[in-house]
Amino acid sequence: MRESQTNLAGDLLLQLGRDGDGPLHERVKRALRTAIRAGRIEVGTALPPSRQLAADLGVSRWAVTEAYGQLVAEGYLEAQTGSATRVRWSNRPDDGSVHRTPRPDPAVRFDLAPGLPDLRAFPRRRWAEAVRTQVTTVAFTELGYPPPGGHPRLRRLLAAYLGRSRGVSASPEDVTVCTSVTDGVRRLCRVLRTRGITAVGCEEPGWTRLREVIRAAGLEPVPVRVDAEGLRVDDLAGHQGLRAVLTSPAHQFPLGTVLAPERRAALLRWADDVDGVVLEDDYDAEFRYDRRPVAALQGMAPSRVVLFKSLSKILSPALGIGWIVAPATWTDHLRRADQTATQPPPLDQLAFAELLESGAYDRHLRSCRKRYRDRRDALVRALADQLPGAPVSGIAAGLHLILRLPADVDTAAVVGAAARRSLRVADLAAYHATEDHADHGLVLGYGNLADGAVDEAVRQLRAAVAES
Repeated sequence: MRESQTNLAGDLLLQLGRDGDGPLHERVKRALRTAIRAGRIEVGTALPPSRQLAADLGVSRWAVTEAYGQLVAEGYLEAQTGSATRVRWSNRPDDGSVHRTPRPDPAVRFDLAPGLPDLRAFPRRRWAEAVRTQVTTVAFTELGYPPPGGHPRLRRLLAAYLGRSRGVSASPEDVTVCTSVTDGVRRLCRVLRTRGITAVGCEEPGWTRLREVIRAAGLEPVPVRVDAEGLRVDDLAGHQGLRAVLTSPAHQFPLGTVLAPERRAALLRWADDVDGVVLEDDYDAEFRYDRRPVAALQGMAPSRVVLFKSLSKILSPALGIGWIVAPATWTDHLRRADQTATQPPPLDQLAFAELLESGAYDRHLRSCRKRYRDRRDALVRALADQLPGAPVSGIAAGLHLILRLPADVDTAAVVGAAARRSLRVADLAAYHATEDHADHGLVLGYGNLADGAVDEAVRQLRAAVAES
């Protein structure tokens, strides 16, 4: 085995492509896979630590760790505790005639990574009926291209639903249908540039994908620390010229904090003072278990807040349905600036509208809340039993929690050891833009974890921690 680490970026072995070629972690993964299959990175080569490669490529560490993890699962790489991640796949002939293919690791049996709802619970029958109803009853004129901003029926129903469920103050004209929160943030960033805004404050730690979207749009993501009361609003004054900030006040990712009432008010005062805008990611707002629901920030200042939401964590990311609620002036710019933006298909928009109007969407949410609360309770009990020295936090809402590990435990090594046990978990440090104050622990999602697998998943996690 070669002990030296290949200078992947310096030797131009990795070609990440253009910004429009997909998320950064997918581009890093494709570039690594291409280099391995082409033989430019030999079998046994030790890849650079994720932090080093991220710095060389000018991407986030999360993008590299995610790429490494997926390539381990695909059989291109192998990760061993206390050792570098190495290439294990070769395209050289085996036994004189047969080419080797990636030797897949066991399929992921226990999904404790954040970011997915319970895909088993997707309402297949109700969705199929809703689509069938639209296909058989919709006027032929509805089968053309979707109108700018989304179908009027869906925008009308969304405005009414958000008003009664989230305290949002909006008319149908304030609602723009998009494909995801990342799509919505990408669209707004283009408008921000036309308004002379060059930077966006981002929660630190926070959702890495949104930082990447902001940077790809030509704006600077500025880290703003989060503590037990949410975004540290007072820190915004230390960033001269900052006029936009992205926050998830209902349930911060990944720490799970809720923006305190006095900070909500302070944030809106800041936006007024700087003539700025607050980008509100309404993350996990529907799933609250031990606290009363918190209304959307948008309802307190509709002229200063742009709200983003999608069905990714409620129904499925496969639907590709999301929405933006923005002040009228911002909505006009959103639609004029991006007239060719992709929308969900009109029939899917109408199917979702059918779920909203019939009450099926509310019934699905009520069912999910009970399921997730029971699953969370089971996971917390199992962690207390198997890892009693590791406290948990951020459990009052959402679909994930934070597991704090002892300082001498290498969390990156735990992630690798867990992957070898068919267990997917996430390193909390990977969601930090900087390493100065990186948190120590794991982010454990329970949305897509089967109920009967909770105890065994935690036993495998305990073994991975012990190994590391």
